[in-house]
Amino acid sequence: MQAGEDTGAAAQAPDWPLRPLILAGLGLVAGLLVHLVMSGVRFEYQLSAVQAASISGIALAAVLTGFTLERRLWWASILFSLATALVAALVIYWNGSPGGWSASEGWRTISLLLAVAIAAPLFQAARDENAPRFPYATVHDHAWTNVVLWCACCLFVVIVFLMAWLLSALFELIKIHLLCELLEKEWFWRALIGLAFGAGLGLLRENDAVVRLLQRVVATVLAVLAPVLAIGLALFLLALPFTGLQALWDATSATTPILLFCVVGALILANAVIGNMPEHERRFPLLRYGAMVLAATILPLAIIAAIATGLRIGQYGFTPERLWAMVFVTLACLYGAAYLVSLALGRLGWAARVRPANLALAFVTCGIALLLATPLVSFNAISTRDQLARLESGRVKPEEFDWRALAFDFGTPGKAALEKLRRSANATIRAGAENAARADSRWEVQAGDEAGRRRAETARNVRLLPKGGAMPAGLLETIASSAQCSGNSKCTLSLLGAQEALLFSDQCFERGGVSRTDRKTGKTISGYSDCGIMSRYVLIDGKWAEPTTDFGKVIPGDPGPRGAAYREGRIEIRKVERRQVFIGDVPVGEAFE
Repeated sequence: MQAGEDTGAAAQAPDWPLRPLILAGLGLVAGLLVHLVMSGVRFEYQLSAVQAASISGIALAAVLTGFTLERRLWWASILFSLATALVAALVIYWNGSPGGWSASEGWRTISLLLAVAIAAPLFQAARDENAPRFPYATVHDHAWTNVVLWCACCLFVVIVFLMAWLLSALFELIKIHLLCELLEKEWFWRALIGLAFGAGLGLLRENDAVVRLLQRVVATVLAVLAPVLAIGLALFLLALPFTGLQALWDATSATTPILLFCVVGALILANAVIGNMPEHERRFPLLRYGAMVLAATILPLAIIAAIATGLRIGQYGFTPERLWAMVFVTLACLYGAAYLVSLALGRLGWAARVRPANLALAFVTCGIALLLATPLVSFNAISTRDQLARLESGRVKPEEFDWRALAFDFGTPGKAALEKLRRSANATIRAGAENAARADSRWEVQAGDEAGRRRAETARNVRLLPKGGAMPAGLLETIASSAQCSGNSKCTLSLLGAQEALLFSDQCFERGGVSRTDRKTGKTISGYSDCGIMSRYVLIDGKWAEPTTDFGKVIPGDPGPRGAAYREGRIEIRKVERRQVFIGDVPVGEAFE
């Protein structure tokens, strides 16, 4: 069946005029309760485990009730929503305070929300059947409906706030500040979010024809895009034998997410074409064969992503992010295998085989997502053990070890390992662990041999003037730490004696660089640069540092003659007499001619 077509009991549910009022009130109460729980807390990382669990439980109970509530078997929807919200709250509480989460543990929350999003249409289908049965057409229809309703309600909330801000500005014109002051109060805008979301959800659910129309529009647009993506993915796979895979392996940090997004896109567009029952498949040949090509490309893309992730793990070991990538790649391979087998066995009738596979994989994905949302499987602990083994076995040198990740990315297991390494017999390991343990932020710790790589990169990018001069000790490291001359950014360093230096960006003195605006005419002149000195370094107490003096970094005028002199290295310091306003003995404003 196409998304948006009526199915079973869900389509035959009678109107319920009170539902918009019930859901609006539910949203208002949920917003106020969330505010009470968050009272005195400004940022999410300041929440305690109890507060985070309470907020999650309140929000999920309200949202799930809003999406699943029907006049028929209303009590079943409420029980499902409360039970699911309770499980989610317990999982959040089990994970501890958000302030103690590591960088990757936000994926646990995403995993939990994915499990809930899959469970909701499964429950709705079973409720409609009055039994634990899950007809694919009904599950598919509820899933599409929930997605469309969610997006539409979020848009409705945005519109409500835009209207509120507009009205507040209008009343401000006549010196009535009440609405503006209310919008600045946390309790008001949190309650307004809940009220607007609940009211929008209730109104849309009572106007089924509108939702069905939105579903048909979305499904039609996605189906039309299917052959476009199919051609692109097919050409990509056909080109790989000729272009080689080395570029993919060199970019392993980007390869896996890009390929996984392609897999997700292929799954969504293919299902938009095949619908949820044979009578509603799109039979137009271009769309039909486009969906078949998408089904055939999913497994190859997933395998390439798996190889890329495996190479990254082989080079650098486990991290929580790479373990999450392994999970997503494994699921992608399962879906790819199911679709390819269905295509091979069913040929033009492949959709009839893939629909039950979709349902089975939904249960598998829901179970895996719920499991990974809990601390039962700790990617932090797995990553910590693997990284320690690599360090202690000598596969990774202490100076190349990623101390930053151990201190700030691996959570409690990483910090515990760091304390252990602070007592290591190896002096280099002990020093690295000590430095990482004392750091207040991740940016105070170099990741692996990052300092050496950045220093070498800066040395390649910096031209030293006067020619033949020697780089002062410590200055290159200071410049490298600022990352101003990293990547493809070429710079020139002009030494002014032994204790002062100026750093310039070469791009500032090249045509075709940065566009500038003429101060007299106001016109934008492309190809001219409006920047001057990037940094001034001074040797203070034996260390190179940037004084707080503010440089005028805008240099008006045609950079042509100046660029030629710059390339020739004709850079000098001259004394210039200027005038400036003083009040008493204190200078005021900028100097002027």
